[in-house]
Amino acid sequence: MTTSTRGAVKAPAVLVLEDGRVFRGRAYGAVGETFGEAVFSTGMTGYQETLTDPSYHRQVVVMTAPHVGNTGVNDEDPESSRIWVSGYVVRDPARVPSNWRSVRTLDEELERQGVVGISGVDTRALTRHLRERGAMRVGVFSGAALAGADDAALLAKVQAQPQMKGADLSAEVATKETYVVPAIGEKKFTVAAVDLGIKGMTPHRMAERGIEVHVLPATATAEDVYAVDPDGVFFSNGPGDPATADHPVSVMREVLERKTPLFGICFGNQILGRALGFGTYKLKYGHRGINQPVQDRTTGKVEVTAHNHGFAVDAPLDRVSDTPYGRAQVSHVCLNDDVVEGLQLLDQPAFSVQYHPEAAAGPHDAAYLFDRFVSLMEADRA
Repeated sequence: MTTSTRGAVKAPAVLVLEDGRVFRGRAYGAVGETFGEAVFSTGMTGYQETLTDPSYHRQVVVMTAPHVGNTGVNDEDPESSRIWVSGYVVRDPARVPSNWRSVRTLDEELERQGVVGISGVDTRALTRHLRERGAMRVGVFSGAALAGADDAALLAKVQAQPQMKGADLSAEVATKETYVVPAIGEKKFTVAAVDLGIKGMTPHRMAERGIEVHVLPATATAEDVYAVDPDGVFFSNGPGDPATADHPVSVMREVLERKTPLFGICFGNQILGRALGFGTYKLKYGHRGINQPVQDRTTGKVEVTAHNHGFAVDAPLDRVSDTPYGRAQVSHVCLNDDVVEGLQLLDQPAFSVQYHPEAAAGPHDAAYLFDRFVSLMEADRA
């Protein structure tokens, strides 16, 4: 087994896609084998937040930025208690990190947490392949025995893995017990947040606005939600296929029936879409990165946003829709491909976005969405 000693020659590694394409490189992180859905992220920084985002559960992340690991790893930036990606693919890992907060190398952190990766891969060619063919199952195999195995045998292992479509994963990454994030300063509101794969910065952004956040498991019922006497209800980001999320959809419908102020992000946007009667579908290769242009159609402003989603809501862009809970419209749209990036009810206080306004990692353009949630709760109280 290789070690993360600087300058040591790393063990050979191979990446095998489900369509038979093979890329060879060197081990990065733990040595062994791993499987998942191959996806690419266009972020040039923020790799710690990406690795620890629960929405990446069961995905092998390919970094399009060629140099990764330059700032090492610290103990302040993780968005959860562990790395959630199934595997990690980079082109040129940093030999020596340089940052005053760094406490260890990225290679060491991946190895410490048992995450199998591969370096020295032509990530440009791999990304172009995924753009043309779509996200697909993948295996990463490192160490002389595994990487030297017959390609056909490795391909058979990859093709035996489950697809992301139809995967019900949110309960696997969510908290098992309710916990509370206290308001910073004066407490103004109480929010029940249904954890479908929540990132740590999200309740913090609400706490900064005087909100006491009760983070509930993905299995929470409507009775659990209203037991905390909330002023608003929040549905978080998370992994998997929203078509499988029947329980969160039923809980959200009860929230809509009560007309409690509601805010959802990412997976929560897809849950709102389903609750309103819209369908969802899998994108060819998804949106992942911290540089995605989105227009807020309610203001006309364009914001640069952080994305991590492989599914989207199928809702009409050109008209207001009638739903069981009143009129709804698409509030945000991706300027790259016209994918629905937000929904808004016009007759009651509920809205959602498909991206990550907590800005960890990413730009702060979308921070106003938390203020919009506060405004809904203020209006409802008044």
